[in-house]
Amino acid sequence: MVVEPRTETSKTSVGDYLRKNIREYGLLLALVVIMLFFQYVTSGVLFRPVNITNLVLQNSFIIIMALGMLLIIVAGHIDLSVGSIVAFIGAISAIMLVKWNIHFAIVVPVCLVLGAIMGAAQGYWVAYQKIPSFIVTLAGMLVFRGLTYVVLSGRPIGPFPKEFQLLSTGFIPDFLSLADPSTSLIKNYVALIVVLGLVGYAIYSGFKNRRVNEAHGTENEPFIFFALQMLIISAVAIFLGFQLSTYRGLPNVLVIMAVLIAFYTFITTRSTVGRRIYAMGGNEKAAKLSGINTERLTFYTFMNMGVLAAIAGMIIAARLNSATPKAGVGFELDVIAACFIGGASASGGVGKITGAVIGAFIMGVLNNGMSIMGIGIDYQQLIKGLVLLAAVFFDVYNKNKAV
Repeated sequence: MVVEPRTETSKTSVGDYLRKNIREYGLLLALVVIMLFFQYVTSGVLFRPVNITNLVLQNSFIIIMALGMLLIIVAGHIDLSVGSIVAFIGAISAIMLVKWNIHFAIVVPVCLVLGAIMGAAQGYWVAYQKIPSFIVTLAGMLVFRGLTYVVLSGRPIGPFPKEFQLLSTGFIPDFLSLADPSTSLIKNYVALIVVLGLVGYAIYSGFKNRRVNEAHGTENEPFIFFALQMLIISAVAIFLGFQLSTYRGLPNVLVIMAVLIAFYTFITTRSTVGRRIYAMGGNEKAAKLSGINTERLTFYTFMNMGVLAAIAGMIIAARLNSATPKAGVGFELDVIAACFIGGASASGGVGKITGAVIGAFIMGVLNNGMSIMGIGIDYQQLIKGLVLLAAVFFDVYNKNKAV
């Protein structure tokens, strides 16, 4: 069969493309609208440098766990135990650092390995024993929470060494020292330069991908959407980077988060493992018949989630400067909500890292903005629940409409 080359007339119209990708663009637009709304109603408090820094510190662990949860959901599963893993890893790190006086350079890798073991223990039952992930991780949530109480004896442990606290509360130093911080508006030039460099790289990569697609006959998004997307993302990034540069610069946890986002974006879009996870979530039987070892892939997906939950657990413990039995309570709901708001499908096989990150930021901005406005926790939970329900309804409605 001879395949006709793609012609100019076969390209999708702007209207058709918008209808097919309304969820992706609508999500980005929703985040911008929500940020502008809270910036207005809080009289400019939301975008103040101190509050932006707090927003990053308060939501970094949600975003980090959302990266792993997205893979779990795409694979067709769920993990309810991440909040309890966060608490248990925080407790173990406190025991080793405070009571046993072990150096943090040893504690961090040990906790990562322990998180991987906890994820693998659950992944084994889901992958090889075919027990539904909801049941396995519900049991894990109870078991790990109980172990946290046992390890801590029901009492918080702290404070942590200063070196370990830097994991969450530290900032990248301004080693350039281009101006006197006491007289200059910009206190940290490194932050501004890094953000400008990343924006330039993003624009360059976007144009490069368009050229590659044209060379291979692959359809590009309409240029107007590409240009608007680059413009909005660049403007927001430069503004936030400037605000951070006038305070203390880039938080260490933001750098960790950015590296993980880049890594998992590559995994999901450019790697064989990522394509296999999507194939397994879309149709596990077909994936198995095509030669994919679905059991092993599921096992590693849960192990990966355990590692990311361990990272989040140490970040939270370092930020609070203590390990408490109640740490991580309800976090699994925020992480799962971030993924679903970001476009992940409850039936598996659908979801993007960028969507999960935007969904997490939407949840974070809602939490932060409502707190600044003085809205009670009861109404905050109500509003977040309605946002989650609306996101899932929108996803189901679009699927039914397409059918």
